[in-house]
Amino acid sequence: MSDTRVTVLLAPDEPPLPGLKALNGLARVRQLQGDDGLAEALADTDVLVVTDFRVEALEAAWPDPCPIRWVHATSAGVDALMIPPIRDGDFPVTNAAGLFDRGIAEYVLGAVLLFAKDTLTNLSRQRQRRWDHRETALIRGARALVVGAGSIGREVATLLGAVGMEVVGTARRPRDHDPAFSRVHGQEDLPELLGEADYVIVTAPLTPDTEGLFDHHHFHLMKPGAVFINVGRGAIVRTTALMDALDGHLAGAALDVFEQEPLPADHPLWGFDNVMLSAHMAGDFIGWRRALGEQFVDNFNRWRLGEPLANPVDTARGYGRR
Repeated sequence: MSDTRVTVLLAPDEPPLPGLKALNGLARVRQLQGDDGLAEALADTDVLVVTDFRVEALEAAWPDPCPIRWVHATSAGVDALMIPPIRDGDFPVTNAAGLFDRGIAEYVLGAVLLFAKDTLTNLSRQRQRRWDHRETALIRGARALVVGAGSIGREVATLLGAVGMEVVGTARRPRDHDPAFSRVHGQEDLPELLGEADYVIVTAPLTPDTEGLFDHHHFHLMKPGAVFINVGRGAIVRTTALMDALDGHLAGAALDVFEQEPLPADHPLWGFDNVMLSAHMAGDFIGWRRALGEQFVDNFNRWRLGEPLANPVDTARGYGRR
């Protein structure tokens, strides 16, 4: 097993993935920055770890015949990685499910409190040196709808439930019992649920069923004064439809992901006073890169011992099986 060849595909300016020294004596590890030598590296790889989804270069360099026996993504979402040779490959694909759940849940709680306590207005008034006493909302008893009741959605629901919110969820299929939620509905119930929620939180993966899900129709169904929070994938939301809703009946939005990333500096979203924007960082806690390396090492030890891999991905659907 010490002859196992592990290639880590990094972004051109990305430092090596930490935490892999534990593989010394177990595997030969190559950390590749950029695309130079990519084809040669893939042809000499048993295990591919992808930290940067440069899928066009990856697909162009994919070897035939392919020696790769396992692909691991250091992210929870893997939609961008589902190029044909990976989606249709006869090897397992795994992801970093679970690692970012708590960070994302805390981000969502912070966003809920941001709007409940009208903090954006407080910051604006502070800059204006303006004293403006107001009443703000309690979140206890407020209703949250989590669109995507998977691993991340459950952690979000657990944290919001702990502060007294009522949390319902939607998933591909309804669930009779889930301790994190008051109830988990099938995705087909989404239209009727939107009008009842004070906070609509997207944690779903990007799939053909969720791409463009939040369009003018679904935003129109949301409760007047509701808040929209997206920590899932940007392409789940039609940005123009969201901006129209923010100019209309929605109280605000917290957005960590966007249809176009990075969000261009001249994009109109930057100018909305009722929006909080962040740079696709909701789950990235201090030390997250080392934790990713350690998570892969744990899974590598499962793989070399012939044990079932943690966090398998359903490549046909493009998301994890957890």
